[in-house]
Amino acid sequence: MIKNIRYIYQSAAIVFASLFFTVAPNQVFAATTATELNQESNDALKTLYHSNPTALELSKKARAILVFPKIVKAGFVFGGSYGEGVLLKGGQMNEYFNSVSASWGWQAGAQSYGYVIFLMSDRVEQSIRNAQGWEVGVGPTVVVMNEGAAKNFSTSTLKDDAYAFIFDQQGLMVSISVEGTKISRIKK
Repeated sequence: MIKNIRYIYQSAAIVFASLFFTVAPNQVFAATTATELNQESNDALKTLYHSNPTALELSKKARAILVFPKIVKAGFVFGGSYGEGVLLKGGQMNEYFNSVSASWGWQAGAQSYGYVIFLMSDRVEQSIRNAQGWEVGVGPTVVVMNEGAAKNFSTSTLKDDAYAFIFDQQGLMVSISVEGTKISRIKK
C-alpha cells in the first residue's frame, strides 16, 4: 500500500515537473523587451491603484516603486516562482529586476499574480540597487498589505522601510508570500 502511494506521488511529481518545464519557459521565461515590461508595469500600477486607494496614497510618499506585473508560481512539493519587473523613480523606468523564489512542502498548483513594493526611504532603495540580490525578509522591513491591513492604514504614520501589495491573483495555489523572494538587477 505504501509503495503504491509513493509511486503515485513520485509519478505526479514527474508529470508536473515535466509539464512546468516544457510549457512555462515559453510563457513565463521568454524574454520581454524593456518597452513591453514598462507597459505591463504601467498597466499593473493602474490596476492596483484602481482596486486599492491606499496603494495610490502610498505611491505619493514613496521614494521609488518596484513593480512586478506578472509572477508565475508553480509547485508540487517543490515549487518556485519567477517574474521580471521595473524600478520606477521620479516617473522614469530604466532599471530592471527579477523576482525568484523557491519553496518546498505541502503545495500543489500554479498561479500568477503581480506585486508592487513601495520603497519609502533612500536607504532601502540603495540597498536594492547595491546588493547582488536582495532577499525580501532579510534587511529592510517589508510589510505585506492585505485587504484588512490596507483598510486600517494611514499614510501619516509611515514607519516601515517598504510596503508590498499583491494583486491580480489567478490560478490554483493555496498561498502567496513575498517572504524569501530574491530580487536581483537584470539588464534589458
